[in-house]
Amino acid sequence: MSVADNLSLGTFRRGNADERRSFVYDLFPVLEERADQHARTMSGGEQQMLAIGRALMSSPDLLVLDEPTLGLAPVVLDDISDGLDRIQDAGVTILLCEQNVTFAMDHADRIALLENGEIVREGAPAELREDEYIHDVYLGG
Repeated sequence: MSVADNLSLGTFRRGNADERRSFVYDLFPVLEERADQHARTMSGGEQQMLAIGRALMSSPDLLVLDEPTLGLAPVVLDDISDGLDRIQDAGVTILLCEQNVTFAMDHADRIALLENGEIVREGAPAELREDEYIHDVYLGG
């Protein structure tokens, strides 16, 4: 399926999607440039942008993202980061499950740190940046 077809899937039962498609293309211009390209031939980062864009096409109040930065090149990571900021600015709540602690702290209002299935620390990013354990273990002491 093409990029455009993938985005259209996100509009199922949602009617006219022109405004949402414009928002997604504004967030991730590469998707518009590659609208006719088969999604499977895109890079991993571009596929991640497409997955986020497809989810946004349904006009969600809550966007759940699981490891959106996994394996991404730094330049693509910046594009995803900018996109998440703009999605939040548009009023969409994001539940981010992420192992990249620095990335998570840059995008979170609240963090719950899980280890072996248990919450071991939680709080605002500013509080947790000062936590000695988190600093030593996750932020490079």
